[in-house]
Amino acid sequence: MHDLGTLDELPADYRQALRAHNLVPLWPSLRALLPPQRPAQRTRPTHWAYRDIRPLLLRAGELTPIEKAERRVLVLANPGHGLEAMQASAAIYLGMQLLLPGEWAPSHRHTPNAVRMVVEGTGAWTTVEGERCPMERGDLILTPTGLWHEHGHDGTDPVVWLDVLDLPLVYYLEASYHEAGTRQTPHERHGERSHVRAGISPRPLFEAPTGHAARYPLLRYPWRDVRAALLALATDQPALPAVQVSYLNPESGADAEQILGFHALMLRPGQTLALPARSPALVLHVIEGGCNVEVQAAPGAAHAESAHALDTADTCAIPGYTPVMLINRSRSEPAFIFLADESPLHRKLGLYEVRPDPARPELDALARGGQ
Repeated sequence: MHDLGTLDELPADYRQALRAHNLVPLWPSLRALLPPQRPAQRTRPTHWAYRDIRPLLLRAGELTPIEKAERRVLVLANPGHGLEAMQASAAIYLGMQLLLPGEWAPSHRHTPNAVRMVVEGTGAWTTVEGERCPMERGDLILTPTGLWHEHGHDGTDPVVWLDVLDLPLVYYLEASYHEAGTRQTPHERHGERSHVRAGISPRPLFEAPTGHAARYPLLRYPWRDVRAALLALATDQPALPAVQVSYLNPESGADAEQILGFHALMLRPGQTLALPARSPALVLHVIEGGCNVEVQAAPGAAHAESAHALDTADTCAIPGYTPVMLINRSRSEPAFIFLADESPLHRKLGLYEVRPDPARPELDALARGGQ
């Protein structure tokens, strides 16, 4: 590869003239913008242990009242991006949010899409556009772009959930903002009551399918239903290498939200599952059980190989283009993992890519089956 030169090699008067006209030469930075073979990455494999987060989050509840915080959150920041950037990957923001008994986080809406994965506690709820969604451990609740939402707590113990937003991307696009609202009046309609079985959607009698689905007909995905689906899938297809379901719009079949994808994975007792190198970054959050995560270092990767022992409620970020091995530590019980990734964004942009492993051709088929 030939030398493209550096900025310092150019005469000072030439560089000054360029700056005066808001011009920058491309060639000294070309290889940084378009590196060979694989992209430059700032995202690093990072493990956030809930046993470390929980006491600090509870102390935040003592130090800062909800009226002052509005949203009492500790951000899970990836050191590769710098802690001040407050992002887990290029497009994913993660935060652990605490709501104490009797508190109310006021209604607002914003341009970034968000979901809530409930970590612990009962008695809390999220109201989205008038639909009150109970929050129980493992539930996934959508608060998509532009929809009013608020959180309240009628129980007796702290409730914690994991926020997952596409905030870094929306902020980078200079499209991130919020609006404050007033307390919502809940209505009686609930998407989870209308969409209780796959392939069945409410429609007026004799109305022909139009192909147009409601934007977000299902806002709450109860964990009890998702868990039952994973167990049924494992029983029905014992040879299936990865017991995984995706959270989808039940009327259109599209991803539940526009930019990030959400999935649930079950590791059978004692199972080791190899995940291929895909272009989108990945977040793992353990709902039940425990697993070991072995992050491989592909040729040219900026990070070294690493191993992480995840317990219940732990969270881990994995860079894109990185092979990963998941191992269920239990020989008797399954492990259940929530996954968030950037795959919808990569597919929309035509960037979705799988790096095949010649030694494991079945991984390529597994990854492409999720496109």
